[in-house]
Amino acid sequence: MEFTAAQIAVMLDGTVDGDETVSVRQLAKIEEGIPGSLTFLANPKYTHYIYSTKASITIVDKDFAPEHPITTTLIRVESAYRAFSKLLEYYNKVKLNKAGIESPVFISDSVIYGENIYVGAFSYIGENVEIGNNVKIFPHVYIGDNVKIGDDTVIFSGAKIYSESVIGKFCVINSNVVVGADGFGFTPNETGEYRKVPQTGNVVLEDYVDVGPGTTIDRATLGSTYIMRGVKLDNQIQIAHNVSIGENTVIAAQTGIAGSTKIGKNCIIGGQVGIAGHITIGDNVRIQAQSGIGRNVKDNETLQGSPALAYADYNKSYVHFKNLTKLVERINALEKKDND
Repeated sequence: MEFTAAQIAVMLDGTVDGDETVSVRQLAKIEEGIPGSLTFLANPKYTHYIYSTKASITIVDKDFAPEHPITTTLIRVESAYRAFSKLLEYYNKVKLNKAGIESPVFISDSVIYGENIYVGAFSYIGENVEIGNNVKIFPHVYIGDNVKIGDDTVIFSGAKIYSESVIGKFCVINSNVVVGADGFGFTPNETGEYRKVPQTGNVVLEDYVDVGPGTTIDRATLGSTYIMRGVKLDNQIQIAHNVSIGENTVIAAQTGIAGSTKIGKNCIIGGQVGIAGHITIGDNVRIQAQSGIGRNVKDNETLQGSPALAYADYNKSYVHFKNLTKLVERINALEKKDND
């Protein structure tokens, strides 16, 4: 598909500085722009590229003032970064705008589905499933019995949605995600063998939740594992049974959260963080990468380390840790001097 500068400016509520009729058919980084491509300039470190880019159109902040001649047509907007993100969202929506039911698939006779859905080949949809409008289910997806999926949700190839799971509107479930598998519940008997504890709950994802490839979200033992509205989960995250994660919390890759832990809203959790079970983490908490959290955390704390300390305390302690050898040598020297 091709769009002119004038059409793009209308989409982004911007103004054109240059040729309104120039058209583009692809997106590019500013340093790799070619004729027929569109790019953007948001980071001042990349400003020098705007004078050499071959991109036909460049989105810039409205107050951008070139210091040298340029050949690219400018679209001026309030925020180039946000405008380009909006354009990417639109581009993605167009690219993923599939409809219809491919063959072969299995769809139970009891399934209820809305308008304009897409179901890719080799997918399985079980009994009593409810699917909203504009839902896209890509090939090789498994959806178990009694699952509910809200409008405009996208489920990519290879995802597995176990029975009883509830997925809200405008969610994105990426490839190889598993939602609703059994939680890790076992109890030892008198001989030391472990017997499985039935996991009879479910998983609930509210609206606008994104789940990265390879992430697993376990069903609750009783009740629900809750992922609240607007949560963004990166790749290869493990969320155990009965966990709840508050609105607009963001979690980076390879983080593990043990059972029954409650995480507040608007938290930012770095990669490879380990969080123990049955604890409560407050709102607006920041946890640095590779930290280990084994205690309750109050609102607005920033933590680092394993076990995690307050961020400022960790940095002070780390300075001493780096100098530990020198400090030991000084102590040994002082003790030797005293003994002499």
